[in-house]
Amino acid sequence: MKLVKQHGAKVTHIALDLGIEQSVLRRWVSQEHGGVLDMRPNKPLRSESASEVERLQRELRRVTTERDILKKALGYFARDPQ
Repeated sequence: MKLVKQHGAKVTHIALDLGIEQSVLRRWVSQEHGGVLDMRPNKPLRSESASEVERLQRELRRVTTERDILKKALGYFARDPQ
C-alpha cells in the first residue's frame, strides 16, 4: 500500500510491476481505506470474505462430524435385535 500512496504513483504501473491484476490492487486499496484489511506488519491480509470462508469451513467440518455421528447411530438402532 505504501507504493500506491507515493506521489505520482499509478495503480496500473504498480500492478504490472507486482504481477497482479489492476482490479485486485484497486480492491485492496479500497478495502484498506474502508478499514476491512489489517495492514499491521506480520499480519496476513484478510478480507471479510476470507474470514467468512474460514468460518464456513469450520461450520462445514462441524456439521459433517455431526452427520457422521448420526449415521452411525442410525445404523446401530436400525439393527434387528433378533
